Amino acid sequence: MKIHSFDVYILDLPIIRPHQLAMHTITAQAIVVGCVRDEDGREGWSEVATIGGASYGESTPEAIKANIDAYITPLITGEDPIHFDRIMHKVSKQVRGNYFAKTVVEGAIVDLAARSKNVPAFELFGGQIHQSLPIAWTLASGNTDTDIEEAQEMLRTKRHNIFKLKIGKGDPFKNIEHVRAIKQAIGDQARITVDVNQAWDEDTSNYCIAALQDAGVSMVEQPLQTWDFEGMSRLVSKFDVPIMADEAATSIQDVFRIAKYRAGNSIALKPCKHGGLTQTKKVAGIAEASGLGLYGGTMIESSLGTAMCAQLYATIPEMKFGTEIFGPLLFKDSITTNAIEFRDFEVVIPDGVGFGMEIDKEKVKHYARPGASETELRV
Repeated sequence: MKIHSFDVYILDLPIIRPHQLAMHTITAQAIVVGCVRDEDGREGWSEVATIGGASYGESTPEAIKANIDAYITPLITGEDPIHFDRIMHKVSKQVRGNYFAKTVVEGAIVDLAARSKNVPAFELFGGQIHQSLPIAWTLASGNTDTDIEEAQEMLRTKRHNIFKLKIGKGDPFKNIEHVRAIKQAIGDQARITVDVNQAWDEDTSNYCIAALQDAGVSMVEQPLQTWDFEGMSRLVSKFDVPIMADEAATSIQDVFRIAKYRAGNSIALKPCKHGGLTQTKKVAGIAEASGLGLYGGTMIESSLGTAMCAQLYATIPEMKFGTEIFGPLLFKDSITTNAIEFRDFEVVIPDGVGFGMEIDKEKVKHYARPGASETELRV
């Protein structure tokens, strides 16, 4: 069983409502889908999502596809997918950075390898520990009354009892009052966390985190810029509320530095920012050894990318802060014929072969960006 080809498709999927972050408001989500084929025609599929082109990080959809096509595909062709760790080590030696691209490639190879053995992908990463995991929902309308109503409905239907608020955009002090009002309305029925997406400086953080801690917020995510490890360390030492590193926690070397200097006392995992599933397990190991809490993050993936994350997160012993892999609930449509299940405030881990998802190839064709040739769309 040797790798014969690797195809990459950029899709734009519609979502049910605008999703507001500090640096961008999502109105349609760009995802990058990879398909690896072996010499016998068997397939493995994967997905990563990006936010706002170049507004969130350095990996744009166009760059992901270009670098896979030009530089990574030649390195993996002819390799045996069951040796995915060796393949990705080879890639890492010749392709610097490009973590999102590496995640697409490794994910598809893992899916193919697991399908060849007729097992779920989590069996290749130590086996399943969790059958379901707590799932957060982001309240991102920007309107206090709307967010309260949405949170109350999620609690009533037992879909979510952890809520994240994106508060990096606009006046920080007004945003704190927005959070305080929601926490007062929800009370002890749910945990409230906030994500600043690097939007504050240290002075603003000192004031705002004190107010958030007083309001009963349970976690503050990435208040400072990614480079400000020393500032993050000072915030961690000053406040009792956990300070989570997300955008700063990229490579295994970054996470080691965060652990060493306590530039965050918890870490948001995202396979795409770490460079793949194998690297994410290494990040989790560093965090576990250092006593850092873990959170299963998202880039707003659709059902396929969410299944990848869910299966990997299910192999990690303790996810102290749960997960936020709610992406499929935000999309109007799906590129898989089966769906991720959410119930009783948790996401159910898919347990079918591979990542447990079956691709709807007509939907891939439908949502692929204009200009893709029939040769490219070999679905």
